[in-house]
Amino acid sequence: MIAIIDYDAGNLKSVEKALVSLGEVPVITREKDAILSADKVILPGVGAFGDAMEKLQQYGLTDVIRQVAKNDTPLLGICLGLQLLFESSEESPGVEGLGICKGKILRIPSTDGLKIPHMGWNSLHYDHSGRLFAGIEEDSYVYFVHSYYLEAEDEEIVTASTEYAVHIHASIEQGNVFACQFHPEKSSDTGLAILKNFIKL
Repeated sequence: MIAIIDYDAGNLKSVEKALVSLGEVPVITREKDAILSADKVILPGVGAFGDAMEKLQQYGLTDVIRQVAKNDTPLLGICLGLQLLFESSEESPGVEGLGICKGKILRIPSTDGLKIPHMGWNSLHYDHSGRLFAGIEEDSYVYFVHSYYLEAEDEEIVTASTEYAVHIHASIEQGNVFACQFHPEKSSDTGLAILKNFIKL
């Protein structure tokens, strides 16, 4: 069973729909036991870093997510879900992230001719071999919607990156923890192939 963590963040339904299209029967839940007994766990999200951390704490989910990571259960963060796995974000100074991975979330710098938020399709460069990208050609395009980006402390965990005003760490893999700044559920066939690779882990 795949658990999609429900903490009132947007985008849960589109992730669910993509998984259903792949033959899965995901469960959207904030129940501790359901999350900890799941075969795979997805932390999606659209919104602000500080608000999201407040909701996770309100629902008692911060320690649950950390436990999932310790249990070696495959965990996938998507968009804001990626950012929450790290230590802090310029979007919400003073707010601690989950700290499962080391790195910081920075605002995309203003650049002439480029709009923020970054919304659109960008190609991926593979920094290191990533299990999410098995069988997927390098330079494949995926869909982004974000104003903040990851700068991972350890570049060895970065599996894919892209360029938009700055070098963006677009996907990471750290043991059983995976994350994408882009939206695989909105990235057409490439995105579905990425989700299928996660399902097969």
